[in-house]
Amino acid sequence: MTKINYTNVAIYNHEKQNFIANQHMVVDTDTGKIVEVGNGSSINQVVNEVSDMHGRYVMPGIMNAHTHITSIPTYWWNDGKEQRHSDSREFNTMFAVKNMADAIDHGITYIRNVGAAFDIDIEVKKMQEKGWIKGPKVMTSGKAFSITGGHGSGGGYEVDGVDEVRKGVRQAMKNGVDNIKMMVTGGVLKNGETPDDIQFTPEEARTAVVEAHHKGKTAAAHAQGNAGVKEAVEAGFDTVEHAFDIDDETIAMMKEHGTVVVPTMNAMYAIYKYGKDTVPDWAREKVIVNIKKHFASITKAVQAGIPIAMGTDAGTPYNGFRSESAYEMELYVEKAGMTPAQAIDSATINCARAMHVDDEYGQIVAGNYADFISMAENPVNDISVIQHDKDVYQNGICVHQQAVATETEQQAAPSKVSAAI
Repeated sequence: MTKINYTNVAIYNHEKQNFIANQHMVVDTDTGKIVEVGNGSSINQVVNEVSDMHGRYVMPGIMNAHTHITSIPTYWWNDGKEQRHSDSREFNTMFAVKNMADAIDHGITYIRNVGAAFDIDIEVKKMQEKGWIKGPKVMTSGKAFSITGGHGSGGGYEVDGVDEVRKGVRQAMKNGVDNIKMMVTGGVLKNGETPDDIQFTPEEARTAVVEAHHKGKTAAAHAQGNAGVKEAVEAGFDTVEHAFDIDDETIAMMKEHGTVVVPTMNAMYAIYKYGKDTVPDWAREKVIVNIKKHFASITKAVQAGIPIAMGTDAGTPYNGFRSESAYEMELYVEKAGMTPAQAIDSATINCARAMHVDDEYGQIVAGNYADFISMAENPVNDISVIQHDKDVYQNGICVHQQAVATETEQQAAPSKVSAAI
């Protein structure tokens, strides 16, 4: 058993909505869990190593509740023409491994993948758990559920009618998914449909939820237009993804059902900002029509106290697995009215609750896994600093170290004191 005492650290406290200075944290690297958190450096147990963090700011690792690890965000279209990458299992697996490495290097320690070609996320999760590949921990959904020819149908289950939905969800459970993803409405990145198109009936949507919950799994609904969001909420989905347009009635329904919203604001913003010469006009036009409405809807949800779990739709155009998750948090502050602390919560405790793993993730407390990031600056004062390079720890071990650029930063870098104390 190896225990490390991380001392002289400012730890983010969800209840206080701020970082608490002069803390210590003891980690057992054999179990990967935190065994003690407290004031000062005094501890109640023997440790093998002490690491002075020099007052750095530590928060739980970033959790992203909406990713697509089998997609490469810079490889969608050329010159506005639909020239996608190969849809082979080999290409998708290669992309997934690359995206996993990018994610962990940028502080993302847990993802919920909500749609993967060939169920590749199921295998990637196994590889990550065995230590064969570098990356965040993974909550899997396998292939998403679409109607025949509907949104996401190219790489998902195509099901029509209650019986096909039921059998499809049961098959997905047999394959080993942790979550079910259903495309309740149309969307932006498929021609010939709009975010307002409702693609599954209420009965089909409810069937997916019932089957998922029966097996103790969660269910996520791609739902963009208001009517589709209402259908998803009534069906009992744990999370609604995107929510471009929601009214007061929908807000009230969300409160009643305990629905969590996963905004994916950067998915829209990235296309709006960078996609002029590469994303087809039909897709950009849908973004232009809906982006202000989308941001206003998320603002309304925040003001109403609807739980927000950070998710980016990583893998969509110009929206990858590096600093985009941290930038999504900045968008919540700048465009949706969150405080920086609320944005931090959206990417930590709120994600953990939405994913039903909050008994072991989302806070720096004893008993939780020691997945955390360490920064020289306080993100409660400036949320954008989370986008900077940082130290990343997984199961209590540093898996990515911030590049040291200046003498000042060198002095602030963690230093190990070898001792059995």
